[in-house]
Amino acid sequence: MKKILIIDDEEKLRTLMARIISLEGFDVVQAGDCKSGLKKLEQNSIDVVLCDVKLPDGNGVDLTAIIKQKAPQAEVILLTAYGNIPDGVQAIKNGAFDYIVKGDDNNKIIPLIHRAIEKSSLTQRIIQLEAQLETKFSFEGIIGTSKSILQAIELAKKVAPIDTTVLLTGETGTGKEVFANAIHQSGTRKNKSFVAINCSAFSHDLLESEMFGHAAGAFTGALKDKKGLFEEANNGTIFLDEVGEMPIDLQAKLLRVIENGEYIKVGESKVTKVNVRIIAATNRNLAREIQAGHFRQDLYYRLSIFQIELPSLRQRIPDIEPLAKHFLTAFNLKTNKKITSLSVEFVQLLKLHNWPGNIRELKNVIERSVILENGAALTPASLPFEMQQLTEPDTATGETKVLSAFSLASAEKIHIQKVMNHTNGNKTETARLLNIALTTLYRKLDEYKIQ
Repeated sequence: MKKILIIDDEEKLRTLMARIISLEGFDVVQAGDCKSGLKKLEQNSIDVVLCDVKLPDGNGVDLTAIIKQKAPQAEVILLTAYGNIPDGVQAIKNGAFDYIVKGDDNNKIIPLIHRAIEKSSLTQRIIQLEAQLETKFSFEGIIGTSKSILQAIELAKKVAPIDTTVLLTGETGTGKEVFANAIHQSGTRKNKSFVAINCSAFSHDLLESEMFGHAAGAFTGALKDKKGLFEEANNGTIFLDEVGEMPIDLQAKLLRVIENGEYIKVGESKVTKVNVRIIAATNRNLAREIQAGHFRQDLYYRLSIFQIELPSLRQRIPDIEPLAKHFLTAFNLKTNKKITSLSVEFVQLLKLHNWPGNIRELKNVIERSVILENGAALTPASLPFEMQQLTEPDTATGETKVLSAFSLASAEKIHIQKVMNHTNGNKTETARLLNIALTTLYRKLDEYKIQ
């Protein structure tokens, strides 16, 4: 139920107004002055405030600014016995939803409250979404408790509030853009743009145009002026992913931006100035690239003022299960499934895999498993076949054993599960495709504990 706060020192008028509004289905809270009104605001989740302009201990116009500061989602409608333009203008400047005259505009109050409720609901939704985004892109959104990832997070937290260039290194799929976002969100530019570009995704000419923009007529197809991503990111942060792939002549242009904050657009002669924070990332060994003549040494020194090495997934084995559970939740929503857990065998196989694609590969594997799985838990049968064949040491003999081996029983179990997945759990159709009796299928399902 939406809650309305009435602040008015005229008790009879306040009580009458409260009764009228409550008959419309609203929950009404009352106060007779500024002090008690602010106390009620702190004690309740208020959607709309109806406030008299002249109060015993203050002015409703001034109170509006305080209300909007303490409860941004609350909309304020000011009521006055004698309206005047200066007060009305100042009230709107202070954040009031509307300013109306008592008596003359009584018939407007209920429709006005409904419109204010709509705006309040929208504001609350925006606040919730902003909070979710802040959590998603903050350090709190990075999953993992292993020593290696915690060390990387600690370094990133230290550099985030300092407006300096950061170089993120590590294998593909280790979460470099996630870290870049978290650094931006924790820095002084968090309310400005975060712009990302993959330097390996464009040809030389297109990359230059994307990064620095171009003038109309600079090349065939350039029909109008275009802002580059550096200009889009002005006063914010630009994330240069795979910076090691950047052509060497463009590296000189990037170096000038870092040193002087200026560059020349394609097809122009005048200088464009920007103020951006640069976070770069690469999976290449830039020291070797410098020796091979593929990367400028002076640019490397400017980019690597503060370098953070992100660990591979095989270096953070304890984080595999919580990451997998996180992706399971996400893909349950995407596929409208209700898979509640990961089987012990499933997790065991995840931990044995080498993960050359790191977190990105794990995400893809979990998505595939969710699509294939029909039971309440993810099982080895939903994993790629090569992962089903992973081995581990036998604790009894010390020898290597195959978890989902080429044994007849294991192969049969995997095949039955795949056919069950194919038929969406239809046992009659599964038995037909396997060319066995339905009773035989039920026995094997029970034997292999297939749901």
